[in-house]
Amino acid sequence: MKLSTKGRYAVMAMVDLARHAQAKPVSLSDIAARQEISLSYLEQLFARLRRAGLVKSVRGPGGGYRLAHGSAETRVSEIILAVDEPISATRCTEMGETGCRADRSKCLTHDLWEELGNQIHAFLSSVTLLDVLERRLVSRITEAPAAPVKSDSMAAAS
Repeated sequence: MKLSTKGRYAVMAMVDLARHAQAKPVSLSDIAARQEISLSYLEQLFARLRRAGLVKSVRGPGGGYRLAHGSAETRVSEIILAVDEPISATRCTEMGETGCRADRSKCLTHDLWEELGNQIHAFLSSVTLLDVLERRLVSRITEAPAAPVKSDSMAAAS
């Protein structure tokens, strides 16, 4: 699964906004310059973020954008979903109980990829802008138990 530039850039811009919007609104041109993102692309993303209630715009001289909520309340998953980025690892569309194959059945690995998407969404829902700013992500990642490895002698005995 690959997150498109839409989702990645929206998160990058929101983290930048959270970092720099202390006393005054932040202009999109400043974010664009710092993050090396096209200004017109940012304008499109921020229109979606504003409609989703994640940012507020301030008009006039010295205008720009502010977070609608604190950085500790703004979740990465909300940002990605606001810009219409699906958090999914399957190739299936929203089909309910039917699957991704031509005969509307689920492929053999459908449940695996669907659960991976669920885990990604759960992880991104647990991460706030403040977590990213304070680099508190490493402590959120837990190691999965390692699968047993067959040695050559065990494989030969089987």
